[in-house]
Amino acid sequence: MKKSLLILSMLLLCTQSVWAWGKHGHEIVVEVAKRHLTERAKANIARYMPYDITTEALWMDKHRRDAEIEYTTHWHGAGYDKQKRYLPTAKLAKGGDVVRALQLVEYNLSHYERLTDSAVVMNLRMVLHFVGDMHCPTHSLPDGVKVRWDCTIKGKESNFHSLYDRMPATLYGKKTPPSQVAATLDNCKKDEIKSIVSGSIIDWADDCFERNSAIFDINPFGTPVLDPQTIEKSRALVDVQLRNAGYRLAAKLNKYFDK
Repeated sequence: MKKSLLILSMLLLCTQSVWAWGKHGHEIVVEVAKRHLTERAKANIARYMPYDITTEALWMDKHRRDAEIEYTTHWHGAGYDKQKRYLPTAKLAKGGDVVRALQLVEYNLSHYERLTDSAVVMNLRMVLHFVGDMHCPTHSLPDGVKVRWDCTIKGKESNFHSLYDRMPATLYGKKTPPSQVAATLDNCKKDEIKSIVSGSIIDWADDCFERNSAIFDINPFGTPVLDPQTIEKSRALVDVQLRNAGYRLAAKLNKYFDK
């Protein structure tokens, strides 16, 4: 069974060079999640990953070009058609996308006791990273839309995709501890959190797509000179997406490991 699960992982998931949220954003997501993990889940995770899961959330970006896992390059985003429906056959999703990646992780970690230790670690790294990626504003897009256009903001050269990757560090400051930001963002009541984490992975992706489309209300596709207030106008969206990603990550980790 262990071998078959690993083979399934290799066959179903495959390739896109993206750094959603950057280091600071991914760390904030995990720090929010940590605040909602059960003690049993923490203990079971630590059996396989006795080091800091906040740091491990960056592993998939740091190693995605390694020959052994280069097939994961495209798993960081999800495509949508013109009717705003998840499109697993979109160019973005060829060989796999973030939805299918998390669906496979769901299957594997729901049976983690049957996996080898190294397979558990790999699947943990994926869920720690890809839940965050799903929520990044430039990672859920209409089919055919490219967000890597060069632009300027306040007279400075930038790139639209990179601007949002850096957004958490820009808004909160690189030197601000992610745990401190997480404590500020973690402001929902239990019933609100229950609503946020409900539904399937595709439901989460649909919610992210709907929310993330707000960035194109600020700057339409291909805008060469961005609204000078882009960063401040994006603050509410970034806050919600980082927070929701943390809640959803905690929900998945508790589901897999609180048993």
